[in-house]
Amino acid sequence: MTTKLINFKKYSSFKIGGSFDVSILEEDFSNIENCYLIGSCNNTLVSPNPPPLMTLSKMYDYIKIENDVLKIGGAMPSGKVASFCKKNNIANFEFVSHLPGKLGGLVYMNAGLKEYEIFNNLISIKTTNGIQKRSEIEHGYRFTNIDKPILEASFKIQYGFDIDKVAMFKKMRSNQPSTPSAGSCFKNPEGDYAGRLIEAVGLKGALKGDMCFSLEHANFLVNNGNGIFEDALYLIKEAQRRVYEKFSIWLECEIVVLDVDCMSSNSPLIKKT
Repeated sequence: MTTKLINFKKYSSFKIGGSFDVSILEEDFSNIENCYLIGSCNNTLVSPNPPPLMTLSKMYDYIKIENDVLKIGGAMPSGKVASFCKKNNIANFEFVSHLPGKLGGLVYMNAGLKEYEIFNNLISIKTTNGIQKRSEIEHGYRFTNIDKPILEASFKIQYGFDIDKVAMFKKMRSNQPSTPSAGSCFKNPEGDYAGRLIEAVGLKGALKGDMCFSLEHANFLVNNGNGIFEDALYLIKEAQRRVYEKFSIWLECEIVVLDVDCMSSNSPLIKKT
């Protein structure tokens, strides 16, 4: 595979990270088992010691209607998906314009807003290991068990793009800070909200260097300028520790932490030890 040098301080939405060579995945699927696939890094915290990284080539940046099925390449940006669906009067994708990222990442984490999720209209995906039908994939709230790079996803088409839903989704996201972040830091525990829990343990507005749990929305870990990985990691672990000590609830990261140590099986960022 060819590679390209990416400066993650400029590339990621968090504006944190060094410069690393990233492999470009095209049609050769050999030697990819130990690589982590990245998209546009909108929910990603990159450490000074990440695993080997790869990204999809531009050949997977497409969207088309084929036999009344919507087919979208894994490298297609969410904004382009929303624009295509608006232009072609396709319903049920209005929410994706408010979910930054690429199609593969949206499917991998079953991204959505409230009950509107990417899996709602999914038919199947094409990975480096072949075709998987929706019924063959375990999925739930911000979760799937997909473990191979997503090259393409196929969706049912229903016509009737709803501009009122676009306005509704925009309003739903209006309380989110514009300061660089990776989106929601933690998944909402069942029956509760991560932001409420973070605020309840006194961490709303808490600072570590230039990293901060936002005063606008406590579940957003933001970079006020020159934030670094170590300070972001400190606040993530501190929130997990305090919330567990007070409420016996373990906050699960929605942010992907690309660090060799944190991605190990005994990391407290993966599960409670």
